[in-house]
Amino acid sequence: MSYQNHLRHAQLAHQTRRHFLSTCTSGLGALWLATTTGRAWGGPSRDPAKPLAPMLPLFPATAKRVIYLHMAGSPSQHELFDYKPDLAKLNGKECPKEFLEGKQFAFIQGVPKMLGPQFPFKQYGQSGAWLSDRLPHFSSVVDDVCFIKSMHTDQFNHGPAQLLVHTGNQNVGAPSIGAWATYGLGSENQNLPGFIVLTSGGKNPDAGKSVWGAGYLPSVYQGVQCRSEGEPVLYLGDPPGIPRPIRRRALDTLEQLNHQLAEDVGDPETLTRIAQYEMAYRMQTDASEAFDLRQESPAMHQFYGTQPGRESFANNCLLARRLAERGVRYIQLFHWGWDSHGDCQGNALNGGFTDRCKEVDQPMTALLKDLKQRGLLDDTLVVWGGEFGRTPMLENRGGNDNPFVGRDHNPGAFTLWMAGGGVKPGITHGATDPIGYQSIIDKVSTHDLHATMLHLMGFDHQKLTFQTQGAPQRLSNITKPSTRVVRQIVA
Repeated sequence: MSYQNHLRHAQLAHQTRRHFLSTCTSGLGALWLATTTGRAWGGPSRDPAKPLAPMLPLFPATAKRVIYLHMAGSPSQHELFDYKPDLAKLNGKECPKEFLEGKQFAFIQGVPKMLGPQFPFKQYGQSGAWLSDRLPHFSSVVDDVCFIKSMHTDQFNHGPAQLLVHTGNQNVGAPSIGAWATYGLGSENQNLPGFIVLTSGGKNPDAGKSVWGAGYLPSVYQGVQCRSEGEPVLYLGDPPGIPRPIRRRALDTLEQLNHQLAEDVGDPETLTRIAQYEMAYRMQTDASEAFDLRQESPAMHQFYGTQPGRESFANNCLLARRLAERGVRYIQLFHWGWDSHGDCQGNALNGGFTDRCKEVDQPMTALLKDLKQRGLLDDTLVVWGGEFGRTPMLENRGGNDNPFVGRDHNPGAFTLWMAGGGVKPGITHGATDPIGYQSIIDKVSTHDLHATMLHLMGFDHQKLTFQTQGAPQRLSNITKPSTRVVRQIVA
């Protein structure tokens, strides 16, 4: 081997695989980069240095922003919205065998007893919507709401079911709805994240932060978890003894280094990182103002039932309205504690479940009324629901009744409601069987929900895609070709 060839061989051996592939303009290298790093097919074309710049949808949208209220643990539809007189007649009787054959449960074993509705129901509003007495405030807004009583899923454990509801995939690694929304539309406010997450109830969802992750999309589109007490984001402020001008100069230097890295390596995620640093700098002023509930009047605090200085669902609902006013694209609330198995008082339908109802009833009603009176409900889509439903049977474990009244997980049927953002108000879509066990009329899958939400935001769910893993991936899941927009609920 000649000396020149030896040097060339040494140079090639020293090159990293990523650098080699980044310098290939055609052939195998280009093919590998296209399928590994990902790129949009049918999605928006945008400047990586301005990843949250506002973008126009594919067609006129009725929903400019989304507020999604997820009740982690899954509230029982039998005690809130899906009134079944036939189930009341079966209360206390052994469950018929045909209801158990071929079914898989999280905890039920043997032959459980049927369990009728635990609270009285009445019809409310001009729409005649059925509602239990657990939600007295909410009864005043049923004519603004569309109830979907035929939701169903194929997951019966919390983590996978939550992932499916929020990412379209029961496995970790797919982008959440909020990530897709900000990827497709950007955000109207460049000084706040386009996707903000607020939690309450003392715990995060079972699926963890993956339910607001960006998956294979650029990381700038993931949800930013903020707090309703103390600093909105930990460590957002300047460190003690570091004046703001010094902070600015440090960021400018870091930006120069990252730009140089982006030129050398060609990784667009480096430019995304620069944008995130700049966002954090701007947030030091705007986030503090947006999250300052002290700016609201005493009457508004009473209206929502807030508890300033404490983590609460009521605080988060009021914050959601403030963030919607300031142009945040997707606002995700999680309220934990709805897993009413009956294994303890906190998980009992006549215990913790009732407490959760009191925690959400007034603030979610106030949120809808507040958005409506400010003219925001017309173009704000509000969604409320859990990850699956509950069984019409009393839960038993090991063949014995639980010590308290509760129900097991039921993927076959649950109720979700939507309001505003182009959804027909005052209607009920779909229905379950006479005991609320399975959705049977106008069934709506989680993927149908996603397709409908994207439609309201101005996107064809089959065209908003991102090329990765060798295919144009999408929220509505390429493995579900029967996914459809639920046009019956679109105004």
